Amino acid sequence: MTNSYFFGYGSLVNRRTHIYTPAFPAQATGWRRAWRCTSAREPAFLTVVPDPGCMIEGLVAVVPGQDWAALDLREANYDRLAASHCVSHPLDTTSEIAIYAIPEDSHRLPDASHPVLLSYLDVVLQGYLLEFGRAGADRFLATTTGWEAPIRDDRARPRYPRAQELTASERLYVDQALQSLGCKVLV
Repeated sequence: MTNSYFFGYGSLVNRRTHIYTPAFPAQATGWRRAWRCTSAREPAFLTVVPDPGCMIEGLVAVVPGQDWAALDLREANYDRLAASHCVSHPLDTTSEIAIYAIPEDSHRLPDASHPVLLSYLDVVLQGYLLEFGRAGADRFLATTTGWEAPIRDDRARPRYPRAQELTASERLYVDQALQSLGCKVLV
């Protein structure tokens, strides 16, 4: 019997937000991250969109007991797609790997009513800094679209349910990245 794994490319890269172990660095080819929103929830969040010329980094982690129910619940706004063919990883080649994506006809660009939560972005970038270092976090920024989305500064009262405390250097990295990208941060 083979194990089932998922490829995480956003908050799931931050091991502090889940209990899925073991987890390993991996790459998915043919996808790009994008900030999107849906009518199902207010804040914008990450999805992947097809991009044949792009490769993104993330983690593959085992689905305990091959029971997808808890992970599907966490990723309720996404479809689970087969991704074994596009994910490079250190696992055996018979492993089943899935990636989660918002259905193409269900998402749109974020707006002032559906901003990116800074507490969510903090979690994602903290995960990339911890897993891949500053160069990996820089690659995350470069392989993600939608930075014109408004970003709601909710750090004082995080709305993201798995918010994490950032170190001073992690917070400085996030703030400088947003400034360099020309992001509009709403208070």
